[in-house]
Amino acid sequence: MRLHVGCAMWTHAQWQGRFLPHPLPPGERLRSYGTWCNAVEGNTTFYATPSRSTVESWARQTAPDFRFVAKLPKSITHERRLTGIDEELRSFLEAIEPLGPRAHALWIQLPGSFAPTDLGALAGFLHRLPRSHRYAVEVRHPAFFDDARSELLLERVLARVGAEWIPFDTTALFQSPPTSDAEREAWARKPRVPRRSSALTDHPIIRYLGRDDAARTIEGWRQWVVTVTDWVREGRSPTVFIHTPDNADAPMLARRFHEEVRARLPGIEPLPEPVPTEPLTLF
Repeated sequence: MRLHVGCAMWTHAQWQGRFLPHPLPPGERLRSYGTWCNAVEGNTTFYATPSRSTVESWARQTAPDFRFVAKLPKSITHERRLTGIDEELRSFLEAIEPLGPRAHALWIQLPGSFAPTDLGALAGFLHRLPRSHRYAVEVRHPAFFDDARSELLLERVLARVGAEWIPFDTTALFQSPPTSDAEREAWARKPRVPRRSSALTDHPIIRYLGRDDAARTIEGWRQWVVTVTDWVREGRSPTVFIHTPDNADAPMLARRFHEEVRARLPGIEPLPEPVPTEPLTLF
């Protein structure tokens, strides 16, 4: 039994010297992060398709069972809204090829304006994608959460190609007013939609956003611990990404989530031991 956990990035200024050795060359940070977590969100690919050599470096720094959930570039999802994107998509797929099995799923994050009336474009896009990858879709339009018919239509579109629906759970963030600058920024930018906890495939993916206070983050994920435990018992292989507005403690919190599920299911394979943040000495 395996549970994959991770963060929104593999390097962060506040992690240096705490979770990752410092100083550490950029080309070694992913390797060190991989001793804390066994998955990562590929958010950087949303802004630009990486060079093949960059992706080769990512592959060298991670084990074959490490999971990247790589986000499709915004030129495909937000600017062209899934139409007329053959060249951009081809370039992206060629660029990430060196990841091999590490490319756990390609993440299609759609803008909040992408409504149920746009499902035809999504269905056509998914149908044209190569079957060599697994796909997961994140929607933010309120109708997909508030209207049962729209929810069912989206599930049918995804089921036809075996794609997953990624929930982005922000309920803990919006449970009470923000108390930090990072939380205030998150309140202004993050989607406010109901929690969704249904899996469509054997490889569900969760994005959970807590608070800058670790205790409140942990309290907010209690339902997810139960849900993920049930999924693993059912034979599913979930991936859970832990966010906070400032992400200062995200690697520690991701491991904490893994530990809480493993306490219920001791058969889950443990995470590796993190690399020391300071060189080992004889004395």
